[in-house]
Amino acid sequence: MSQQSETLRETGGEQRTTTETRTETDERVCPECDSALVVDEARGETVCEACGLVVEADEIDHGPEWRAFDSNERAEKSRVGAPTTKLLHDDGLSSVIDWQDRDAKGRTIDGSKRRKLQRLRTWDERFRSKNAQERNLKQALGEIDRMSSALGLPENVRETASVVYRRALEDDLLRGRSIEAMATASLYAAARQASVPRSLDEFEPVSRVDRKEFSRAYRYIVRELGLAIEPANPLEYLPRFASDLELDGDTTTRARNLLEEGMESGVHSGKSPVGLAAAALYAASILEGEKITQKEVCSVSDVSEVTVRNRYTELLEAGTDPDAARAA
Repeated sequence: MSQQSETLRETGGEQRTTTETRTETDERVCPECDSALVVDEARGETVCEACGLVVEADEIDHGPEWRAFDSNERAEKSRVGAPTTKLLHDDGLSSVIDWQDRDAKGRTIDGSKRRKLQRLRTWDERFRSKNAQERNLKQALGEIDRMSSALGLPENVRETASVVYRRALEDDLLRGRSIEAMATASLYAAARQASVPRSLDEFEPVSRVDRKEFSRAYRYIVRELGLAIEPANPLEYLPRFASDLELDGDTTTRARNLLEEGMESGVHSGKSPVGLAAAALYAASILEGEKITQKEVCSVSDVSEVTVRNRYTELLEAGTDPDAARAA
């Protein structure tokens, strides 16, 4: 039996009224006054309705993590098992036969059952991909997952990349283009959208196609799908490069200031954001007295030493820092 009760709280001198749902427990009474107990779901407590004694506290809510406000919404959200995900071609709704040849008690099964399980795995794999489009999507999502792991991209980027690829597949943009190129282009676009960019040079060694092909596929996807992708900001590369070079906070802050001043002066126009970020860190390390070489900066940013030297001079000349002016 449920009932609504209005509770008046005082917090920091203020009074706040909250509505709490209390449910009477079955066949349980207060150990002090033998009155009925109620469950305060908002606080996770079981309390006496008469004297207010807290009988149980920090109770675990075993209900779903979602909320529903009508029967239709409850039916739509109700589910069993793992949540759906766009990282799998079937949204994670199908089951998978485990590859380990062991029974429920962990014992190794005999040869005849292993052969039977292998046949079942083969048929299960075939049934999970009903047509050519699903097989295409399965292969592409596998490529996206492989490249994301190699580049250290977070899960939200993988999810976005899978959605971009699904849109391209639905709009029939893959005709005449390789799956690997479109998958690489989708992941590159997703990384740009999530502000965790990776340069084309970083994608080249992990992609199964050459840079020219997936660059062309990226421009095609952005144009046809109308993706809103801003130009890469050099500031987005700074934290990762600084971490790889093990630079301290003062050097990173100095590099950020140099970049911001250079961008206000228009130094970044037509320049590679990766090269600018690398040059800013190299310049800041010199100004802060940290000993890193151009070769070390180039190894983490994957740009040439010539690029670092050219951008380094431009950033120092554009800055207002007197130490930078003297270094230039």
